[in-house]
Amino acid sequence: MKFDPLPSQLHVPLTGLDAPGSPAAAPLTVSIRRLPHAEGLNFPAYATPDSAGLDLLAAIADDDVIVPGGRALVPTGFAIALPRGFEAQIRPRSGLALRDGVAVLNSPGTIDADYRGEVGVILINFGATPFVVRRGDRIAQLVVAPVTRIAWRETTELPASGRGSGGFGSTGR
Repeated sequence: MKFDPLPSQLHVPLTGLDAPGSPAAAPLTVSIRRLPHAEGLNFPAYATPDSAGLDLLAAIADDDVIVPGGRALVPTGFAIALPRGFEAQIRPRSGLALRDGVAVLNSPGTIDADYRGEVGVILINFGATPFVVRRGDRIAQLVVAPVTRIAWRETTELPASGRGSGGFGSTGR
């Protein structure tokens, strides 16, 4: 018997942007400024057509060695102006994490829409050996996402939920 993960009565025809061959949504336009130490490096770019994040490159002149347990602020050589209502998240690259034990320390790092300085990446070496960052290395990913603003409404009680106040392992292993 063949397993069908989605029974045929649940299949929904693809329409709109999901349909094969349909036009993709218009990209969000973001202003970017190259800084002098990034000359010769590419701007952040998507590795594949369906990548969620743009690869960030190290804009350093000389190799930087991050010792085990050490951390470094690695410049990317650019600054951006996000439209109001958006943020950029700096996320680790899975290959660096698995292969070398290198991660983005404040993951995800947040770039606010009103920040105009250089985008930097705080890398930490959780690995057992020194990690060498070289000019042009792909060091992290940048994901741009909409931000939802909230308004607080103070209350003396919160509505009940199935979980209640349980946290930190309360839902099982």
